Amino acid sequence: MTSLFGASRTPTGTPSNPAETAARVENLKNSIRNELALQNAQELMSKVTEKCYAKCVPKPGSDLSSSEQKCLAQCMDRYLEAFDMINRTYVARLKKERVDSQPSDSL
Repeated sequence: MTSLFGASRTPTGTPSNPAETAARVENLKNSIRNELALQNAQELMSKVTEKCYAKCVPKPGSDLSSSEQKCLAQCMDRYLEAFDMINRTYVARLKKERVDSQPSDSL
């Protein structure tokens, strides 16, 4: 079918069958997931840096003392451990909710 100006209504890159459409949708979902993961990682590192720096470096100078370096390392370790624990718990909860929401086939 053509439009008012004689061009085809279907873009040339549009998939011609349902399998191609499903593959493109899945690729798009994966791209979005990857972008969100990258954004989350960047936000996590920004927060870790901000929080730990504020806690461990009370008087910024030209270099970090050994106690400041140790404090920063420990703070970042604890922050990332907490994030990992929360993340694992959240993923487990999502999986459980998916399983619980699926209809059972007990007929």
